[in-house]
Amino acid sequence: MTRVLVTGGCGFIGSNFVRYLLQSDPEVQVINLDKLTYAGNLANLADLADHPRYRFVRGDITDREIVRSIVPGVDAVINFAAESHVDRSIHDSSPFIRTNVLGTQTLLDAVREFQIPRFVQISTDEVYGSLGPTGYFTEETPLAPNSPYSASKAAADLLVRSYHHTFGLPAVITRCSNNYGPYQFPEKLIPLFITNLLNDQPVPVYGTGANVRDWIHVLDHCRAIDLVWRRGRVGEVYNIGGECERTNLQITHALLEALGKPTSLIRFVKDRPGHDLRYAIDCTKIKNELGWRPQVPFDEGLRETIRWYQQNLDWVAAIRNGEYLRYYEKQYGVLV
Repeated sequence: MTRVLVTGGCGFIGSNFVRYLLQSDPEVQVINLDKLTYAGNLANLADLADHPRYRFVRGDITDREIVRSIVPGVDAVINFAAESHVDRSIHDSSPFIRTNVLGTQTLLDAVREFQIPRFVQISTDEVYGSLGPTGYFTEETPLAPNSPYSASKAAADLLVRSYHHTFGLPAVITRCSNNYGPYQFPEKLIPLFITNLLNDQPVPVYGTGANVRDWIHVLDHCRAIDLVWRRGRVGEVYNIGGECERTNLQITHALLEALGKPTSLIRFVKDRPGHDLRYAIDCTKIKNELGWRPQVPFDEGLRETIRWYQQNLDWVAAIRNGEYLRYYEKQYGVLV
């Protein structure tokens, strides 16, 4: 059996990756280390709780003792664990520095100490900053993060790079565009808007809605990470993109149309500070080296994602209360 430690495996992308690994490879055992912050949800993997090749450990990646107790003997560490919401990082960057930077350092030290064969750092295209109306991010694009969140991820990437070059640590970095799909915490654009619209509530669109993102279905991202973990070249960065650019307003109208809701539910709100205009990924490298291609057409993936939220209203209801509602009101005010 191949033993893989997935950190942050109860989050959106992490839980989808755990599920993908267990379903696609009967020779893989998964250890999931997750702190269970607000976005880490045991319900995301509740159906796998008794799976014979899955084990959950509650713990913080900054806790050296916990990390050192579970890293020995694994064949790979794949680090999804992160604070990841830009808006929250603007309110308070401290948790982002702690988890994204110090947590990554803790994992790297353990990987080095116990000579683990592979470390994969799951990063973001946001470390590259903002694009104008043309051009794409490549692996050679200089890092120019514009939010506390993206700065913390860029710092972590640089730590990973330094451990590879200084100590020969067998690390690989992936940088992906905006994900969507099942189990995404409804603070990000697509699940936020879906869950609002299911309740006939307004949707908050920043500025004019002209900001552009490159969208990828989470399953396509999981397939890419699986290839990078197994076959990616040590010391390299691999960009992963959906080749699907949409403005936020285009996404909004697509969701309104799919759910049969009126455009009167759109509420334009004050733009967030330092809002990057456009992200777009050139994923030529992973295509040429590893043979990966995005497979889920956006329209199809969006329909499937909407259906998932419609069919999992209990999951949504368990999240959309208490702290979530307090944060929502703080961020967007009361939308009427």
